[in-house]
Amino acid sequence: QVQLVESGGGLVQTGGSLRLSCAASGRTFSSYAMGWFRQAPGKERQFLAGISRSGDMTYYVDSVKGRFTISRDNAKKTVYLQMNSLKPEDTAVYYCAAKTRSTYYTSDYDYWGQGTQVTVSS
Repeated sequence: QVQLVESGGGLVQTGGSLRLSCAASGRTFSSYAMGWFRQAPGKERQFLAGISRSGDMTYYVDSVKGRFTISRDNAKKTVYLQMNSLKPEDTAVYYCAAKTRSTYYTSDYDYWGQGTQVTVSS
């Protein structure tokens, strides 16, 4: 089983950038497809992006395509979410997630981190 710990959240102004990190421990990191989700107050958790086990394929939902970039470093057992051109509506708790299935582009992830808060001020 994999354990996930997110970091890098914080307060940023509209138009700013943040890079989230998610460090994994446990089984071989490269065995997992990885994803990023977010949940804003009063809203359902939203799937944002996924990355394949090797890191050569990625998926984004339309609302973040062109602004967010998911990447991974299997040697460091870490997945990243680079977020640019942030908007107030990006304010949420951001979660990384993992699954052993290869379908990095679907939202059915099995293992979750505790989340990191991102707040974008207007």
